[in-house]
Amino acid sequence: METTTEDILNETLGHLVAGDSRKAEIFKKYGLDFCCGGKKTVRQACGEKGLDTDRVEQELRETGKMAASRHLPYNEWPLDFLADYIVNTHHSYVKRTLPDLKAYAGKVAKVHGGQHPELEPIRQLVQEVNDELTEHLYKEERVLFPYIKALVTAKNGGQPLQTAGFGTVQNPIRMMETEHETVGKSLARIRELSRNYVLPEDACATYGLLYKMLEEFEEDLHLHVHLENNILFPKALELEKKLDQ
Repeated sequence: METTTEDILNETLGHLVAGDSRKAEIFKKYGLDFCCGGKKTVRQACGEKGLDTDRVEQELRETGKMAASRHLPYNEWPLDFLADYIVNTHHSYVKRTLPDLKAYAGKVAKVHGGQHPELEPIRQLVQEVNDELTEHLYKEERVLFPYIKALVTAKNGGQPLQTAGFGTVQNPIRMMETEHETVGKSLARIRELSRNYVLPEDACATYGLLYKMLEEFEEDLHLHVHLENNILFPKALELEKKLDQ
């Protein structure tokens, strides 16, 4: 059965990208947040930005005619495998990158802050992102993800599910989603302050490296949060509900 215009416009951004990762490129093109804002419908997200819904809907539909891409089939992976992938790929990237981002943000603000006052608030925001994510990753790796993997084990009949101290998995998931939104807003503010990472004429090599790394960090975080908010978390909630029946 062919999807109608109404079907697409009333579907959430996150669900559309989870089903077809090629649609993420359309959302990026129009500045639509499919990770932290993934629970909004296409119609709602377009309305908030004053976008032409017919045009966006048409471009989303056109992605179905594109040649098959080689994007990884995240939506098909078992939840324990997906959780490990997120840790080994995205958590590792964050831990590896944040120390350099802090160092470069501090150095550039010190050298160029007099001529470019936006650099000090950027430095402060990088520090805030570091502090938020350091604690955030720890909670996911030590509390939430092990419980999600225990759900999978229980489903597969390996061992009974132990009662968690936090009650339902909805509680830590809600906390993680709130923290995702906080970090997402900080990175959006950095993009705004940097004018979409456009370098001034007097920028040195470190200045350029900082902006390049910040843009790459934001890009990686969008995928990272999408995998959790739109795939891992909803499926974990669904699995827990089935096990409780």
